[in-house]
Amino acid sequence: MKQKWKAFKEQQARIGELDDRTLLLNLYLTQAITLIIGVVWIWFQQRNPFELLQLPSHAQPWLWGIGLAVIVIVVDLLISRFVPDDVTDDGGVNERLFRDRPVWHIFIIALIVSICEELLFRGAIQFAIGPYWTSILFAAIHVRYLRHWVPTALVFSISYAMGLMYEWTGSLWAPIMAHFVIDFVMGLILRYRREA
Repeated sequence: MKQKWKAFKEQQARIGELDDRTLLLNLYLTQAITLIIGVVWIWFQQRNPFELLQLPSHAQPWLWGIGLAVIVIVVDLLISRFVPDDVTDDGGVNERLFRDRPVWHIFIIALIVSICEELLFRGAIQFAIGPYWTSILFAAIHVRYLRHWVPTALVFSISYAMGLMYEWTGSLWAPIMAHFVIDFVMGLILRYRREA
């Protein structure tokens, strides 16, 4: 068993070895799988995923989402300023994903990821096991952060806050908005930081 694990680890591609097309294909395929699992799971719960995605009739969910995103972005910028890079390193995935991407593509990536992941995690999984355990799973799937406790704790905390916000507002669009704004702004920061 130990040899199989060692062989598997040796087969894993390093982020620097992936070309841009393979990286994007991996991103979009994992999001498609996430979306399919989320929709099927919600249907098995005898709920309608389209009802979960109905736009709210008032501004509260949007404002909660934007507010949480602003807090997360400020905290992340403070962490990146005062914490050494090797403590927050994600293996270069985000850097590779966003550094040469046009703004419209960063927007699309952030939108797709936020809808697919929130539909699965907040819409399906949280309904079954609650926000705490959902956040444990959410942090675990962001495996590239697991080598360092700071980003893992940050991902867990953000996920838990989004789960609570979903419960408070009753709208899946609150965590979707937060997730979207966080990913979009951080993607822009990574893109333009490289040009400076």
